[in-house]
Amino acid sequence: MMDSADKIQSGQRIVVMGLGVSGRAAVKFLVSQGAHAFVSDSRGFNALPLADQEYLQKNNITFEGGGHSISFLAQGDAIFISPGIPTDLPLLQEMREKGVVILGELALAAPYLSESVVAVTGTNGKTTVTALIGELLASSGKKVFVGGNIGTPILDYLCSSEKADVLVLELSSFQLESAGNFCPHIGVLLNITPDHLDRHGTMADYLAAKMKMFSHQKTDDKAILFAGDSGYEKVRESLNKQEIYCFGGWQSDCAAKGRSNEVWVDVQGKPEKFSLKGSRLNSHTGLLNSEAAILVASLLGCEKKDIEKGLQNFAPASHRLQHVRTRHGVEFYNDSKATNTGAVLSALESFTGNVILIAGGRDKGEDYTVLKEMVQKKVRDLLLIGEAAQAIETALDGVCQTRRAETMETAVLMAADIAREGDIVLLAPACASFDMFDNYGQRGDVFMQAVMALPEVTTERAA
Repeated sequence: MMDSADKIQSGQRIVVMGLGVSGRAAVKFLVSQGAHAFVSDSRGFNALPLADQEYLQKNNITFEGGGHSISFLAQGDAIFISPGIPTDLPLLQEMREKGVVILGELALAAPYLSESVVAVTGTNGKTTVTALIGELLASSGKKVFVGGNIGTPILDYLCSSEKADVLVLELSSFQLESAGNFCPHIGVLLNITPDHLDRHGTMADYLAAKMKMFSHQKTDDKAILFAGDSGYEKVRESLNKQEIYCFGGWQSDCAAKGRSNEVWVDVQGKPEKFSLKGSRLNSHTGLLNSEAAILVASLLGCEKKDIEKGLQNFAPASHRLQHVRTRHGVEFYNDSKATNTGAVLSALESFTGNVILIAGGRDKGEDYTVLKEMVQKKVRDLLLIGEAAQAIETALDGVCQTRRAETMETAVLMAADIAREGDIVLLAPACASFDMFDNYGQRGDVFMQAVMALPEVTTERAA
């Protein structure tokens, strides 16, 4: 048996459940530590990528395909679970009762982390803020690793010979559920709005998973919270060891706040102002993301001039309020990553009105009525696609003109047809993509391709 705070010992038997990105990294890390790894996956061996088949055979790793069995899992001193595997599976509970430790990637990595660690979680904005912090730190001359839930898994970093001064990790609620003793020096909780309720069941359980990021912080560690969240005070009161900072509250005592295209940060009595003018962050959402990122960089001792350089150099990832095209005075934006209602509200905040909103997809258990006030205020026409179209239409009944489209291409054509100069056509689905697409990225790509395929406006119409 082993404790979750222990490093892996040579010869220990560890079963890895799920050979996806995280599971693959875990197997390679375990092998590098001299452990005896076992792999259990829902797929059969021949259904695995060829590279995985070759790796398992080369390293004599015992494999179980077609599902997970108690007899196979019982071979391990501990069980590693990939983020996609729910922690409350009955067979995992049975293994816990037998005294077997269940580890996620953060728990496995924690004993090996000696670098400064910045962890970012929240419902929306994680990827952008994580990448932005990395950009600001790199502009300040620090050697930075950016990964976790985006890019490279933390266990792949630990296997590499390249080492960083600071690790900046995006963390999902799925990763944090099984985080063990993981403890970031700076933990950033961006926001909490309904998401992944199909897995967590309740908002209380979803928040509890996020809050595990702070559970092992000590007095010299730092927690950064968004003052604009409705549950901010409750979250703040639950933290009593670490230093606490907030952002986003203009009238509060927050260390970071913003208005228009300017961010003010005051750390240890040293107030400084940063301009977002001319950067890709000059929007409502960009302002909030910048407040959090600049606060982290300031706490890590970065100079103002270096932070400003990083702000100007930063380019957000695709599918996040991405400007696609201007056509006949109509602006088209791709926010396919807006897979929940909170993200849609944030996207709509970035516009003054006259929005033609394309939404819908696979339902994630959310209450779409929370969109009513903002949709009534900002949206002129609502175009619905996918499985959740009826649920959204019912929730927003009478709020605005609603239409249905069978495909994304049809939705784009309909939007272009009804749009007038000065309008915004926005893809912000509030849903998962898996009913019609492989992922949100493919959904965004199809939207952008359809937008770019729209014919140039004729001289007659332009007149």
